[in-house]
Amino acid sequence: MPPKDPITTSVSHADGVAVLAVSGEIDLATIPAFEAAIADALKQRPTALIVDVSAVDFLASAGLQALVATHESVRGEAGFAVVADGPATSRPIELTGLDQILSLHASVDDAKAAVTGSGPQN
Repeated sequence: MPPKDPITTSVSHADGVAVLAVSGEIDLATIPAFEAAIADALKQRPTALIVDVSAVDFLASAGLQALVATHESVRGEAGFAVVADGPATSRPIELTGLDQILSLHASVDDAKAAVTGSGPQN
């Protein structure tokens, strides 16, 4: 049985929004693949980028830095949101205070509503 990939990524595009789904571990060994996936997702110049790390098992400080760097690089050009729901992802983001900087959501649908301005109507 071949070893499991430490990180897997996939990108989908719909209505100008790119969604980068990531699973596995984001650490020093996988950060080049994570950053390459982000760059690839931005190639089509989406109106917003959503990074879904809800299937990530381990989110190291290198991953947090990459999320902040992405937020800084797209600011003013595209919306940016992070989907993190669970102790392996949302906890490090919240403990470091990055939930005050990053648009953090529990689901891709919530993130899409936030970046497109199409939230629920009351």
